[in-house]
Amino acid sequence: MKLTTNIAYILIAGLFAASAAQATPTAYSNIGTINPVNYTFTAASTGDIMAYFAGSTAGYDNTLGLLVNGIDTGINGLDDHTSVYGQQLNFGNVNAGDVLTFKLNVLSTGNTWYSNRALNSDQTNHIYSNSYAGDIQIPAGTYVAFEDVRIPGADLNYHDENFVFTNVQASNAVPVPATTLLMGLGLLAMSVFAKRKTQE
Repeated sequence: MKLTTNIAYILIAGLFAASAAQATPTAYSNIGTINPVNYTFTAASTGDIMAYFAGSTAGYDNTLGLLVNGIDTGINGLDDHTSVYGQQLNFGNVNAGDVLTFKLNVLSTGNTWYSNRALNSDQTNHIYSNSYAGDIQIPAGTYVAFEDVRIPGADLNYHDENFVFTNVQASNAVPVPATTLLMGLGLLAMSVFAKRKTQE
């Protein structure tokens, strides 16, 4: 009877450990290519913006910062060499709809990379983002992963620094290539011209 009870305890402990395991956010799948998605982040509601450290594969020393409506909060933290999974940083109170720009301070090189590609010195996207369902240490939120090396020259894995943010709403847009846009306009013009011809 005692052996059966001990086995039951071991099984329960194993199930608990499995459920407590860290879930992994969906990683960037097109490694080696620049992420073409343009992201815009806004505050989902009035309240605090919380950041959670979700791991690092970087050799460089990095910290995280935030701009609200283009103004730097002056709050920086979650150093990738000293932070642990699930460690949090409160960026303070924002208003619903405020525009949020995440920044990675690369202390090893002096570079700063932003979630807004227009602010980057190489004018290239340095982030990948998607929604995250959460786990026992990090709540559900918006996952943002950084590429911390200047492009070109980076491995483009968008996995050097990983964070999850709460109270953040993300919208994504894949830029339409100019050739596709021109082709669409050409087809529209042809259909208007054809319609006019049939009416004459």
